[in-house]
Amino acid sequence: MTSDGCARDRSLIYEPQGERNSEQAFFETQKLPPEKRGITFEALFYKQLHHVTARIHDTENLDQIMLDTSQDICKLLNADRLTLYTVNEDHTSIVSKVKTGLNSSRDLKLPISPQSLAGYAAFSKQQLNLADVYDDDTLKQIHPSLNFLKEVDKRSGYRTRQMLVAPILDGDVLHGVLQIINNKSNQPFGALEVEGVAQLCKTLATAIRQRMQRASDAARHKATKFDGLVADGVISQTELEQCLADARSDGHAVEQVLISQFKVKPTQIGPSLARFFGVPYEPFNDGRIRSEGLHGPLKREFIEEQGWIPLEESPEGLVIMCVDPEAVRGARVVPQVFPRINKFAYRVTTLTEFEQTLSQLYGAGSEGGSIDQLLADMDGGPIDDGFNDDSLESAAADNELVKFVNKVIIDAYHQKVSDIHIEPMPGKLKTGIRFRIDGSLVPYVEVPAHFRQAMVTRLKIMCDLDISERRKPQDGKIKFKKYGPLDIELRVATIPSAGGVEDVVMRILAAGEPIPLEKLGLTPHNRKRLEATVSKPYGLFYVCGPTGSGKTTTLHSILKFLNKPDTKIWTAEDPVEITQKGLRQVQINRKAGIDFALVMRAFLRADPDIIMVGESRDKETVSMGVEASLTGHLVFSTLHTNSAPESITRLMDMGMDPFNFADALLGTEALRDRIRRGVAPFPGVENRLRRRGPDAGRWMGRDLWP
Repeated sequence: MTSDGCARDRSLIYEPQGERNSEQAFFETQKLPPEKRGITFEALFYKQLHHVTARIHDTENLDQIMLDTSQDICKLLNADRLTLYTVNEDHTSIVSKVKTGLNSSRDLKLPISPQSLAGYAAFSKQQLNLADVYDDDTLKQIHPSLNFLKEVDKRSGYRTRQMLVAPILDGDVLHGVLQIINNKSNQPFGALEVEGVAQLCKTLATAIRQRMQRASDAARHKATKFDGLVADGVISQTELEQCLADARSDGHAVEQVLISQFKVKPTQIGPSLARFFGVPYEPFNDGRIRSEGLHGPLKREFIEEQGWIPLEESPEGLVIMCVDPEAVRGARVVPQVFPRINKFAYRVTTLTEFEQTLSQLYGAGSEGGSIDQLLADMDGGPIDDGFNDDSLESAAADNELVKFVNKVIIDAYHQKVSDIHIEPMPGKLKTGIRFRIDGSLVPYVEVPAHFRQAMVTRLKIMCDLDISERRKPQDGKIKFKKYGPLDIELRVATIPSAGGVEDVVMRILAAGEPIPLEKLGLTPHNRKRLEATVSKPYGLFYVCGPTGSGKTTTLHSILKFLNKPDTKIWTAEDPVEITQKGLRQVQINRKAGIDFALVMRAFLRADPDIIMVGESRDKETVSMGVEASLTGHLVFSTLHTNSAPESITRLMDMGMDPFNFADALLGTEALRDRIRRGVAPFPGVENRLRRRGPDAGRWMGRDLWP
């Protein structure tokens, strides 16, 4: 089958703007000499290669491969023409179709021998990259019998110069030859084109094998990944066809139907997949251990989306378990994720075993077993508080206990919990676990007494606290991404309590979106005055109230109202719980010496329009806020007072000059109680908030409300 890559018009296909720009950039860069193309060109090349391989897989037969993809292949390789040969039935020749008219063609048949370029590639199973096919000396150095049939050029008037010829191999089995003719740059084909042709040949090998199987099947049976089940006698051909029909009608995966209706085991499906994809089968191994080096940097969501998991390094390379090795290999994402690794060993597995391995390495998701089932599985011997630290650390690493602790945190996150309270009781009394949901504590589960200390030790290990210290309070953080499927942090505090036990309180720090100002529950009058007050170009505005009253939530709602492209907003928070695009947010880290006063000084040198300080607890921070507001900045902060008038007294107690802050102060909003339930739709600080009356906000300043 011969095609002129530049001669055929194609119908216009709508593509997104980004795709068109990417394709245009690729073809413009392709015109440059190889040494001037840069690294970006290689990425664009492989992206176009991925599109071509996808089009190859979309074709139904060999003729379609030529008609639908030949022009794309020529464009990708900057070539003038290509010829695709397939092996004939007796495996002695390679055959291609040559067009002789508008609707007619004839077969071009070449023996598998060194006498022609395509025949030599099929004979030797080696790639040829020739700068000039008329250079007889070069051809003789490759093989004494090798020559180029110049008569073809003489008859057609076409001058062949460069040629890249590659065998289409599936393992050691020859399926054909791909012949690329004439580089439009009039230079030998470069290393990138050579690599691209090698990848195309792998894809073509799989495509040709599947389509030839399909064509030769007398029953016109469509080749599937599960044909090996019939060949191995696991199910009959009729049962497989019935399974495929049921899967289509019910919208289920074929593998799911095979397992549920036909009682086929995943270990029986695996060899069939291996035969289809031509790679070894990798079953589920219950002894596999998570490796932070391999699995730590990869999010669970990324793994699920990509459909592959790195397992371990072997002599063959890094073992990659996947459900579709061909798609994974063609996407070329794996080498980009592991740029320092040169060899990869791809393994196919069933969808069931892939999900089992994913849960094994990244923890069970929300669909995992119930908390009661996990408690029932925790069948170890009793663990007394008098055990030494080594015994406790060993118990804390117990697999069932690890799953239980992870499950508690995952359930808390999905139930929109703000705080987890673990409350051990002395003696043989059970340990209670309670969740704070919408400001109220609700019981979650009770844990047998003999797991009391092991559970606390497990949490201490997760946040890197001293497990031997049980007499002093400690605090730390858990980055749960290291231990489970959620990318969240937990702030942990351990407090020794009566009876020689330790309470643990964990606050979930899950990033959330700000609540729009109109959904805060303010009356129209209050909202109008609030918007007018905070819209002034400079001044000082405080939000007051007790812990958990919604001060940070209210401030972020105000910042969302003020957040415009022409405004620079800096925030200093501990912790950063609500994130907004356009805000530059800084996390306070007192252990590293980064406190509110230090960050405030830095903000004043960073050309701010608006500054938000999470807490004003000391004289230096408050003083700098007043000074910043007097020098043309709009400053927001919080005070721990119960009413708006008390905020004035608190500022004076901190040593502020009343004449200065009277000029600076725009207003104070007092949150008298916790925001009512249902205002906030996401976990974090908002769901700690309770009821707040519609007129709870009050301002004090030069403009008093009527």
